[in-house]
Formats: sequence, structure tokens, C-alpha cells
Amino acid sequence: MTKIALITGASRGLGAALAEALSSGFHIVAVARTTGALEELDDRIKARGGDATLAPMDITTDAAMQQLCRSIHDRWGKVDLWVHAAVHAAPLSPAAATGAKDFDKSIEVNVTATQRLIGYVAPLLGAEGRAVFFDDPRGGETYFGSYGASKAAQIALARSWQSESERTGPQVRILTPKAMPTGTRARFHPGEDRGELTSPAEEAARLLPEIIG
Repeated sequence: MTKIALITGASRGLGAALAEALSSGFHIVAVARTTGALEELDDRIKARGGDATLAPMDITTDAAMQQLCRSIHDRWGKVDLWVHAAVHAAPLSPAAATGAKDFDKSIEVNVTATQRLIGYVAPLLGAEGRAVFFDDPRGGETYFGSYGASKAAQIALARSWQSESERTGPQVRILTPKAMPTGTRARFHPGEDRGELTSPAEEAARLLPEIIG
């Protein structure tokens, strides 16, 4: 039976690298807003002998996420693995000068959409599936108010779900990736020597045993 991996935030960075790495054993359902990047990912997956279903959608659009999960249910009846790599990286700013628009978007993407997706994907995962989240413990650091607070809230949701499902499933894992030369990090550390960082492909290879093991 075909194993299904749902990757939210699959167009670039760690999400894309994991989609490629997982494609050898899973049919990938790749979700992201950028159609062109998803098509490039699809080409790379096909070159590796894998298959993907592209879902160019915004995870903050509730109706789209409901339809996606219904379509997955109707086609396959399940999800074996959900990797949630989607994130909004608001610009750094002092807490007292945080822009309402950036803060609201951080909450919408990193918290509200995650909370809804947990509710939609949990029945597809059932007792045997696995969900994976990525921690970034920068909440409380200087100028990281919007990103740090929203990311900490996302992981708090994941930890609650992890505790609640410990005996019944699905299995919830929370991993902490190494620093990578992604667009998110570039917004936080402009001018950084990116040669010192771990590539998304290398980090995907390192995390893969924890994700599927």
C-alpha cells in the first residue's frame, strides 16, 4: 500500500529537502504557495524515481486546507506522515515597535493555521501515523518578538498534542534543526557567512532517521 507524506511548507528550505529525501519511500503531497517552486520540486522528485501531488495553496486559507484533507481522504484514506515546515518569518523589530500587520501574520501562519491543520490532519494520521514539527527556541531573544512568540506558541500546541496522543497515537515528534542557509535565516542574519551553515539537504539526511525511524 502506498505510503503518503504530507509536507506543508514544501517549496524551499528544509521542507523541500525533506520532500525529496522522503520521496523514495512515500508519495509526497507537497503544499506551498509558490507554484513554480513546487514544480521544480516535482522535477527533482521525479528525477529520483518518486512521485508527488502538488498542492499550491496557502495554509491560512481554511477552506483550501479542508478541501485538501478531504481530497486526501477520498483518494488514499490516510496520511502516514505529516511534516509541518511552513513558517512566517516576520522582520526583526523591538517589542515596543512591533508592526500589527507582521505580528498578525505571524500568529495567522505559525499558530492559527497550525491549530486548524492539527484538527484536520489528526483523523488522517489515525493511531499509526506520525507528525513532525520543528522547534526554533529563539522566543525571548532580542528583536525576535513576533517570530519568537508565534513559533513558541506553535510548539506549545505541538507539545500538548504530543502529550495527549502519547498512548493513543498519532506519534508527534518535535525536532530542532541546525542552522541552515535558508531564506528565513537570511532575514534574521543578513550578511552572515552562509558557508558555515548546514545545507538543507544535509540536515534532511541527518533528521530523516528521527522522522521515519
